[in-house]
Amino acid sequence: MRNLMDFLQKHNHWFVFLLLEVASLVMLFKYNSYQGSVWFTSANTVSGKVYEMGSDVEQFFSLVKVNEELTQRNAYLEQQVARMGERLVDVTGDSAFMHSSQIEMLSQFKLIPAKVVSNELGRPDNLITINKGENDGVRCDMGVVSGNGIVGIVYLTSPNYSVVIPVLNTQSYISCAIKDRGYFGYLHWNGGDPSLAYVDDIPRHARFKLYEQVVTSGYSSVFPPGILVGKIMHVYNSGNGLSYRLQVKLATDFGRLRDVCVIDDATMEERLKVLRAAQDSIKPKEGR
Repeated sequence: MRNLMDFLQKHNHWFVFLLLEVASLVMLFKYNSYQGSVWFTSANTVSGKVYEMGSDVEQFFSLVKVNEELTQRNAYLEQQVARMGERLVDVTGDSAFMHSSQIEMLSQFKLIPAKVVSNELGRPDNLITINKGENDGVRCDMGVVSGNGIVGIVYLTSPNYSVVIPVLNTQSYISCAIKDRGYFGYLHWNGGDPSLAYVDDIPRHARFKLYEQVVTSGYSSVFPPGILVGKIMHVYNSGNGLSYRLQVKLATDFGRLRDVCVIDDATMEERLKVLRAAQDSIKPKEGR
């Protein structure tokens, strides 16, 4: 004990120097936006590499289960495509109809495949990190989907990584609609169960049934219409009694999320510019 005290007393100036150095760095990055952004980008890149290595190890041991699920899903999709093709041929008499319509629909979007290297579930402000960034064409405000449904929206990008605000974030609001019904509302998550979210503002005159599907409405500049969100499990009245609130079981299993795709919609940036220009032109009028 005496030796320790002698050592600390002998080298106390070095400890004071380190303490002051740490305090100055904290103040530099916390109260200066430019230095803070440089620090965040560098830290995001380093943490992304660490998360990616950990994710690769975890993914290696889960490959057997993932491959089994992919095989089953591919078999199911092949059967569905075959049945749809047969029905379309019967209705239209044109065997090339389905092929040409699918090509026309998919030609509007470019999908950027990515892997999840960090995924949070237990916080109100959960975030997801993926291993694709600006160098791969990923930009802020792009939609992110999985093989089962929507995941979230790109929030921040670096050259090789991106941070996504998922559905499981209390700040996330995504425009959704009841499939084939046309009634739309906004999807949000209140915390708690990661498999359940809620759609608010469904009008009282809406007619629908439990277990019907909820899909993206296409009214936002992020997601095209028709991407699966989940299915209706319960119906509540809103607080003011003027609308319905739907409990939705999410199609995406965030606890097992590994592979995602970023939707590169060529028209998204143009729509965002028009929307922002409209908002800017309205603000001065409101102030008059």
